[in-house]
Amino acid sequence: MVEFLRIVICLITGYAFGCFSTGYMVSKIYHVDIRKYGSGNVGTTNALRTLGWKAGAITFIGDFLKAIIPILLFRELIFKDCDYRQLLAIYAGFGVVLGHNYPFWLKFKGGKGIAVTSGVMAAIDPLSIPFFAVIFLVAVIITRYVSVGSLCIASMFPTWIAIRYPGEIHMLIIAVLFALSAFYRHRANIKRLMNGTENKIGQKAEIKSVDIKEESHEN
Repeated sequence: MVEFLRIVICLITGYAFGCFSTGYMVSKIYHVDIRKYGSGNVGTTNALRTLGWKAGAITFIGDFLKAIIPILLFRELIFKDCDYRQLLAIYAGFGVVLGHNYPFWLKFKGGKGIAVTSGVMAAIDPLSIPFFAVIFLVAVIITRYVSVGSLCIASMFPTWIAIRYPGEIHMLIIAVLFALSAFYRHRANIKRLMNGTENKIGQKAEIKSVDIKEESHEN
């Protein structure tokens, strides 16, 4: 019962951190609603494509850090003497992903969780940073699709956990949920990849057609 309550606390707190939408906040500084451009996503890729590399970098850093902070808070302070503190840490990280992807104050329309997942992996195991950075860069350079690099990272997360934490089935299950969540959030990208219509890196975002229709009706 105590373990269950601790898990719930980590999930809820993680969700609260995840609800801080860096991309949306940054877009407001630029006097733009990022949800009306490109994919309508509030994550790093759409911020980069819509607002430029500075906004994209700030969005990534903000999303990356909001995953690391609650993990360190629980693992190194609140539950530092707990035998399963690493499990609680990954639950906190998953809570951040849920908050990032489905922020209640943005009508549950958020990002796709890749920058957040990267932060979780870095906090859980810093040794993963260079490994996953290389995988992402190679995939993007070869294909010129950010979505491919993102899905490669998500796919490798469970494998990394299985290798680094053998026998930790509970952690592995949560890592699989990370991957499944990423693929679900990228389902439109996967469909475009299959159709050959996915945007390549460097392409500029355009205003969403739905918003153009709405604006024309208003005018």
